[in-house]
Amino acid sequence: MNDVAEMTSSTDSRDAWLGASSSWKRTHITTSAWPGHAPFAFWLVDAIRPRSIVELGTHFGSSYFVFCEAAVRLQLDTRAYALDTWQGDDQAGIYGEEVFQSVSATNSAEFSSFSTLLRGYFDDSLASIADGSVDLLHIDGRHGYADVTHDFAAWLPKMSNRGVVIFHDIAEHQEGFGVWQFWEGVSKQYPSFEFEHAHGLGVLGVGPDLPLTMQAFFAASAASPDQVRAAYERLGAQIEELAELH
Repeated sequence: MNDVAEMTSSTDSRDAWLGASSSWKRTHITTSAWPGHAPFAFWLVDAIRPRSIVELGTHFGSSYFVFCEAAVRLQLDTRAYALDTWQGDDQAGIYGEEVFQSVSATNSAEFSSFSTLLRGYFDDSLASIADGSVDLLHIDGRHGYADVTHDFAAWLPKMSNRGVVIFHDIAEHQEGFGVWQFWEGVSKQYPSFEFEHAHGLGVLGVGPDLPLTMQAFFAASAASPDQVRAAYERLGAQIEELAELH
């Protein structure tokens, strides 16, 4: 391969997993273990152009409002749903009504035209979301092995033929966290990629007809995993620094 061909190949590969949206800065900075994945989340929404986004476990809205911001910036015709009890649990801690009030105020002020908060247990909202309708699902509820196994099985029928599921905390091995164990198995069943920074993020292509952008991403990230991880870890560190200064 000559130098021109090598340069073209390298550029094409990088274009499959990195874009202008990867460098967007968040508007909403909240307390969270998730900010390091905001650059990839922006890119992911840009790549999928989801018609429907569902998040299981929203807490302060750190990740959810990244998805919403991306939908607005890209002028997408998207419906978004955030599911949470907004009471906390033994892993996230128990918190007061002020958390839901804060998330609700932001949602009402900026995203209410397409975003809905569904308060309650995840299973309570299954009937509210049509089967085969969800293009992007973020699973970030309770992190026990049985919990994430149940959530994935319960919500898999809701995924569209273009569907992508992301899992937070796949690199977290402390007591009570079993997402890493679930990920080890499920990542072998579908196209997948894993980020190791910011407690880990697993990306799973569950739809049989994934967008060409995601097919290219899985191919390129499999070929150059270290390069992809290093780029998003660097971008994520910049976001985390901004959050610390906030």
